[in-house]
Amino acid sequence: MKSSINTPDGNPGSPGGLAPITPYYLRLPRTGSFCPWTGLSRSKLNQLILPCAENGNAPPVKSLCLRQRGALRGTRLIVFESLMNHLQKQTQHDND
Repeated sequence: MKSSINTPDGNPGSPGGLAPITPYYLRLPRTGSFCPWTGLSRSKLNQLILPCAENGNAPPVKSLCLRQRGALRGTRLIVFESLMNHLQKQTQHDND
């Protein structure tokens, strides 16, 4: 009996039963490295997720920071779907 894994949208996976896996969250890449999903640098991702002059202090991509109560530092996570939606809008805007 052939098994198949369903993707989040309910469509059956690819032949062989393996569905493409996409994350819910991405972690910022290390300094000097690039995002394995988008190829964007850490500094460019920071411009998209943190309020700054480049984005008019309104980050276009959602993110969250996980940290212990009272801690100064935490782990910044980028909402993958938000990032991909933003990049898709940019490609559509550039094509118009």
